[in-house]
Amino acid sequence: MNIDIRIDDLTDPRIAQFLEEHIADMRSISPPESKHALDLDGLRKPEITFWTAWDAQDQLVGCGAIKRLDARHAELKSMRTAASLRRSGVASRLLQHIIGAARERGYQRLSLETGAMPFFAPARALYTRHGFVLCPPFGSYRDDPNSVFMTMEL
Repeated sequence: MNIDIRIDDLTDPRIAQFLEEHIADMRSISPPESKHALDLDGLRKPEITFWTAWDAQDQLVGCGAIKRLDARHAELKSMRTAASLRRSGVASRLLQHIIGAARERGYQRLSLETGAMPFFAPARALYTRHGFVLCPPFGSYRDDPNSVFMTMEL
């Protein structure tokens, strides 16, 4: 699949809908105290860079972001693939793009939080395939039985 990955300003209404579906999924699976997905306002912060992936028909097929934690460490946020395209390679392409951008920005480590429930098993497998390993909570996260923390050295 040919996709165009670009930094996005979060103004397209299709992105708002895409992210609302993401938040709805997280609410349906994770207890409120374990939901760490960011909404539009949460993503519109100077320390966050947000990317979208578009197919040849200009359909939104995925998104992802990085949040600067400090000069050497960033967090992967808001990874999502359109439900109809899961396991089609969109997430891998987007993740590779974001990892490359993190390296270009001089980050030495990229970390993430994802769910511990079976729903998140494909995401955990994706991150493992791309070099992420389990780690303790980082940043402001605390131990949570519903969360899995992963990191990779860049």
